[in-house]
Amino acid sequence: MLKYIRKKRFNDGFTLIELMVVIAVLSFIILGLVTFFSGGVRSWIAGQNQLKAQREARQVMDRMVREIREASYIDDSSSNIYTIEFYNPNKGKEIKYSYNGTDKEIKEGSNSSLLKNVSVFSFSYYNNNGDVVDPPDMNRISSVKIYLEVNVDNDENPDIVLESEVNLRNFMLSYDED
Repeated sequence: MLKYIRKKRFNDGFTLIELMVVIAVLSFIILGLVTFFSGGVRSWIAGQNQLKAQREARQVMDRMVREIREASYIDDSSSNIYTIEFYNPNKGKEIKYSYNGTDKEIKEGSNSSLLKNVSVFSFSYYNNNGDVVDPPDMNRISSVKIYLEVNVDNDENPDIVLESEVNLRNFMLSYDED
């Protein structure tokens, strides 16, 4: 009977091989969970960046549309496919929006950056018949089309594409430079 008790005492623990197998299995399980959760976090961050860029692009587009719609005069000497300069009577000042392809940003005036990561930005000018007016001529412009592409993650396809056509409310009203 004494011999049996001794044998049982040595069989109570785990062998080194059993512990190594358990550690290896648990390591693979933990590695899989960490990979899964880190992928989820990366996707969530990318989604948040996309939503932020979309919100900012819409805000900038809405602001430009509102201010261009209220314009009483478009400066055709400085306006082109990448720049528009106009007088807004409600603000009592000239406003300029421009696109810098090198920095990939839209600016108001010369310093204030409105939107970054802009891959394509352009203005198109139209007359009453819907024909393109190129170069811009103040006496013929009745609407302006704004086209904007924002690429947050710098891949081939743009993340956000916005396009809006603005009919000038104060079209052909006199411009007072006093």
